[in-house]
Amino acid sequence: MQILPTKIPGLLIIEPDVFEDQRGCFFESYNREKYKESGLDTNFVQDNISSSVRGVIRGLHYQLAPYSQAKLIQVLKGKVLDVAVDLRQGSPTFGESYAIELSEENRRQFFVPRGFAHGFSVLSDEVLFHYKCDNLYNREAERGINFNDPQLKIDWLIPGKEAIVSGKDQVLPSLEEAERNFVFKN
Repeated sequence: MQILPTKIPGLLIIEPDVFEDQRGCFFESYNREKYKESGLDTNFVQDNISSSVRGVIRGLHYQLAPYSQAKLIQVLKGKVLDVAVDLRQGSPTFGESYAIELSEENRRQFFVPRGFAHGFSVLSDEVLFHYKCDNLYNREAERGINFNDPQLKIDWLIPGKEAIVSGKDQVLPSLEEAERNFVFKN
């Protein structure tokens, strides 16, 4: 397993060791001890799976502290553009976004620590999306930022007229207006 840093502190790309032969492939999608040895000592308590069709944009979502969530994300089927936005006050990359393509072919995982908004767009006909969380879902702490906030300059790789966005996500506030309570810890 390889763990690759990104330009934003804390965001990590994980490339698992994949064993392939004529029958298909095998890889460990998660092994607590191996992740711990690699510096990712996160206690995941909830797994989520969503399915979506081409053009869906979900996000940008997060939960306020103390209910914030770190996420370990992977695509089981299909392809997405996965996006994280740094919301940690005092971070040298506050307000910056990072995007990565996750797919069943590249088998990459994306670790998004607490203090980030998260979303994705579906680039394949359908997608099966899996993520582990280190905190339980809390409806009262749920917040979000508008996926189309011009300040973020995110190219979701979906033409505007083809985007499928929930009514709830369409009316989320801008980064500037959004409630957030995260602090960067160096």
